[in-house]
Amino acid sequence: MPTLPPSERTTFILDTNVLLYDPNALHVFGGHDVVIPITVIEEIDRFKKDLNETGRNARMVSRQIDKLRDNGSLAKGVELPTGGTLRVMLQDATRELPASFGPRSNDNLILETVLWAAERTGRNRVRFVTRDTNMRIKADALGIQAEDYEHAHIQMDESYVGSSDVVVPALRIREVYESGFTAMDEAEARKMGIYPHQFLVLHADDNPSQTALTRYDAKKGRLNRVGRYKEGVWGIFARNKEQLFALDLLLDDSISLVTLDGMAGTGKTLLAIACGLKLVADESRYRRLVVSRPIFPLGRDLGFLPGDISEKLNPWMKPIFDNLELLVGSQIDDGRGNRRGDAQTPSFQPLLDQGVIEIEPLTYIRGRSLPRQYLIVDEAQNLTPHEVKTVITRAGEGTKIVLTGDPNQIDNPYVDATSNGLTYVVERFKESAAAGHITLRKGERSELAELAARLL
Repeated sequence: MPTLPPSERTTFILDTNVLLYDPNALHVFGGHDVVIPITVIEEIDRFKKDLNETGRNARMVSRQIDKLRDNGSLAKGVELPTGGTLRVMLQDATRELPASFGPRSNDNLILETVLWAAERTGRNRVRFVTRDTNMRIKADALGIQAEDYEHAHIQMDESYVGSSDVVVPALRIREVYESGFTAMDEAEARKMGIYPHQFLVLHADDNPSQTALTRYDAKKGRLNRVGRYKEGVWGIFARNKEQLFALDLLLDDSISLVTLDGMAGTGKTLLAIACGLKLVADESRYRRLVVSRPIFPLGRDLGFLPGDISEKLNPWMKPIFDNLELLVGSQIDDGRGNRRGDAQTPSFQPLLDQGVIEIEPLTYIRGRSLPRQYLIVDEAQNLTPHEVKTVITRAGEGTKIVLTGDPNQIDNPYVDATSNGLTYVVERFKESAAAGHITLRKGERSELAELAARLL
C-alpha cells in the first residue's frame, strides 16, 4: 500500500488498551502515521509476563515492534508494511497537564505526549485512539480528537436474531405439514434476506393464525419443518418457539457451530448441556462433552483460591454444575420425598469420572485439538474476537462447538456489546451453512428472574 502524501496523513496515537485488545492494531491505519508513547511500552512490559491472553498479546506486540527496528530507528519513525510509519515518542519534560488533572499517573503521562504531539503537528491532524472512556473524555477536555478503536467493533445487523415471521400462501403451509418441507431457492432466499439455517415462522396470507415453524436449508434449497421434540431432551422440554429452534440447531450434526444469545434465564446453557448429554451419553455421536467458560469475576475478585485445579475451578464452574445437577438429578426421590444415595456426592460425578463430561477453563485450551467432541463455551460474551477465534480453531474433525452468552452482561473490561467474541461470531458466520444462530427472548428460569432481567 503506498504511503499517503504528508498533507493527507493523520497521526494516530495508540493507548495501551488498544494494543492489548488487538496486537495487530499497528497495521490497520493504512498509510497514516502511528505513534506509541513510551509510557505505553512501559505498560506493555508489565503485562508481558501474565499467563493469559492479555500477556500473550503484550508479548506479540513487543515482538512486532522489535522486528520493525530492522527498518530503522523507532524514535525517528520506521515504515510499516501498510505504507504508513510507526514512531515511539518520548514525553516532553517541559509539557505538563493542568494541575486539575492530578498526579502524573501513566494515563496523564500518555495524555501529555498526545498534547505535545498535537501542538507540534496540529490538533486537526492528531487523533488519540483509546478504549478507555475516561481517557477520551480527558483528551476532549484538552481539545484533542479522541476516538474508540473502531476496528474492534463490527457493524451489527440488529434485526438478525436467527428467526423471522413471513407471510406466505396457505398452500405452502399445507405443503410443509404434508411433505415436511417447502421449496425455497437461493434467489428467493437472497431476495427476502434469509440466511442459512435461519428460522421462519410462516403465516398463511388468508389466515394469520395458521402457522408453520421452518428452518431454511440452503444446501437443499428448501424450508424444513422444525420438529416438536415432544419426548424432551434429558427431561428438558422447550417452553417457547425459540427454545424449540435452539434444540433443532443443537441436535443437528450437520451444523458445526451454534451460537445462542439472550438475557439471563432464557435457558441457553441448560439446553446446550442437555443436548450435549443426549448426543454424547445416550447416542455416542461424540466422544466427550467438554464444557468451559472464561474466568471473569462479578464484583471484587476473591484472589487466589486454595487447592488443586479442580478445587480452584469449582467456584467458577458452579453455574455449569448447577445445570448438570438439574439434568442428571442430584435429588433422587424414593417416592416418599426422601433422597437415596450419598447426599455429598453430585449425581453427575460418575460421568466426570468416566470422562463422558470434561469441565475445564479456557485458559488451557490453546494448542489443543478436539476431534469428535461436543464443546460448549458458556459466557462467550466475555471473550475477545481473537480469543473466540482461538477456541473455534481448536475444533477437530467431527467436533461441534456451541457458544452461549448474553452481550448485555459483559464483565471483561476490554470488550463491549459490539466488540465481544460472541457478537463477532454471530455476525461473521450468519451467511455460513456450517453455523446456526438463535436469540432466546423469553426468560423461563422463573417469573421473578424474567422480571428482573427486563426491568433492572
